[in-house]
Amino acid sequence: MQINVSYITANEIMEILGVGRSKAYEIVRIMNEELEHAGYNIIKGKVPVRYFQKKYYGCEMSLE
Repeated sequence: MQINVSYITANEIMEILGVGRSKAYEIVRIMNEELEHAGYNIIKGKVPVRYFQKKYYGCEMSLE
């Protein structure tokens, strides 16, 4: 069984959304809190790419 989970960091969020460092870290922190309250294990400073895409684009997007 192969599981492929990619994570996005605050630095990447800064570039994608065009926000500052503190805002990017706030976004990561909020999304991690949401995931944790939903019962998922989290990795501080990182968020699953699929979750980020769903939150900010409404769907999963291809990373080509």
